[in-house]
Amino acid sequence: MFALRMATYLLVAPTLAGIFVIALLTANVVSGTYIAIAAAAGAVIGLPVAWVLAGHLNRLIQQR
Repeated sequence: MFALRMATYLLVAPTLAGIFVIALLTANVVSGTYIAIAAAAGAVIGLPVAWVLAGHLNRLIQQR
């Protein structure tokens, strides 16, 4: 299960970080500090998202 959570995190965290950075750039916020904070926030928020998503995936896998 830990490997599934880590694999999910490796996909979710950069996706969320990219979404947050793109949102800042769309709002015309081009400060390096804000972009770094948004990327770090995506990595931190990715932890619980990956945990929940891996749990759902594990249940789907175990049903077979």
